[in-house]
Amino acid sequence: MKRKKIAIAIAALLIVALGGIYFYYGFLFKEARNIESEMPDFNISATKLLEDYNADPKKADALYLNKTIEITGTVTKETDSVVILENTVFCLFTQKVKSKLIHNKIKVKGKCIGYDELFQEVKIDQCTINK
Repeated sequence: MKRKKIAIAIAALLIVALGGIYFYYGFLFKEARNIESEMPDFNISATKLLEDYNADPKKADALYLNKTIEITGTVTKETDSVVILENTVFCLFTQKVKSKLIHNKIKVKGKCIGYDELFQEVKIDQCTINK
């Protein structure tokens, strides 16, 4: 009788452990999106993107937030891994930007992470330059 209780306890622990592993990998743990390989949901200019956020931030979030978008604009500022388009769109790259892009018109693809009211900029993450 004692062996039967131990076997049931071990079986219950295994079921709970397997259930926990399934829950973690099935629901909690998800691989990061590969924005570079995704097709953009929107192609938009940097000024139009800011206009949309200034007109109605909730509607703009519903359209653009966490979506892959391609933004066209002129580079007004750049650092090692950041490019700012038209003084309105902050683009954070996963790698250093190699070439000098200042005053050039470029297309950037990335994931929109929202509007920063303090700096009055739309933030784009995981950016790549499209040719």
